[in-house]
Amino acid sequence: MKIVQLLPTMAFGDAVSNDAAAIDRMLSEMGYKTAVYASNVDSRLPEGTAAHWKKMKDLHDDDLLIFHASTGDILNRKVPTFGGRKMMIYHNITPSSFFRGYSRAAEELTETGRRQIRRLADQFRYCVADSDYNRFELRQMGYQCPIDVCPIMIPFEDYDKEPDRKVLGKYQGDGWTNLLFVGRIAPNKKQEDVIRAFYYYHRDYNPKSRLFLVGNDTGMENYRYQLENYIRALGLSGRVIFPGHISFAAILAYYHLADLFVCMSEHEGFCVPLVEAMYFDLPIVAYASSAVPETLGKGGLLLDSKDPQVAAAAIDRMVRDKELRAKISEEQKTRLAQFRYEQVSATMKNCILKVAGGEQ
Repeated sequence: MKIVQLLPTMAFGDAVSNDAAAIDRMLSEMGYKTAVYASNVDSRLPEGTAAHWKKMKDLHDDDLLIFHASTGDILNRKVPTFGGRKMMIYHNITPSSFFRGYSRAAEELTETGRRQIRRLADQFRYCVADSDYNRFELRQMGYQCPIDVCPIMIPFEDYDKEPDRKVLGKYQGDGWTNLLFVGRIAPNKKQEDVIRAFYYYHRDYNPKSRLFLVGNDTGMENYRYQLENYIRALGLSGRVIFPGHISFAAILAYYHLADLFVCMSEHEGFCVPLVEAMYFDLPIVAYASSAVPETLGKGGLLLDSKDPQVAAAAIDRMVRDKELRAKISEEQKTRLAQFRYEQVSATMKNCILKVAGGEQ
């Protein structure tokens, strides 16, 4: 038999794409014939990583098709026409309401995507969700098949690579406190709430502080423009920094520079940057929304309120309280162990074998 993965976009550095690549390697090591196909394939990927879905050969009845659902795409409509046994990995789709007023294209894409995924409820014999939050959402959309939970497969060895020395040299060792959030510049990530919390922290606790907002803003230029206006209105120009679409080495540098990670996102199906922050032993202050509490566990300080002054006080405590940081650090080590490749890959193997082994 052959196991084929299918996803809307196979992109360089994307969490869903990294998950698909890790699964492909795992399946190859298990002795399966594998292939990865997508609607869009990033040209920066090594040759042979993935191919356009139109190059996919017909699947036989004993072949397995693993479909990664993460956005609106023509593949959401095409899946029922493909052969083989079908399994979905659900990564969640951001509700379209977050993009209203910022990007009509993103609003339509996500709205279409959620509608398409609902219509696929009877097409899969088995599903895997990145989180319990995602599993619950599938149930709400009418999925009656067995659904198990398996976290995204994260290549921790990549984080041990050399960070960008130019970025480190620009900021390292100057005595400033560096706050960090990593994630696409997008309305659901709520960068404005991170900025608002930083404003009070900078004003009331530590004027020698700055905030790095690392993430790509492609398609979200209107949102980025409003964030920049807000920063100017708060008098934070030069204190809030958008590095833009940067290399992986540069992202690593900002993790190395950071003293604390702040997340105010209101919609996450998993949130890989929280795991990355734990890997770099960063104290974390995060708003308890969507899958954030599930992913973070006890590895950070969760906020039930969006009150920026409460958040600023929490940030200050995490920066100053060495005993609390040490406790959080130990909790992060325990939580990280649950995301190790060996553990997650073993879970994913068992999930796939439920279909590939004919148990479902």
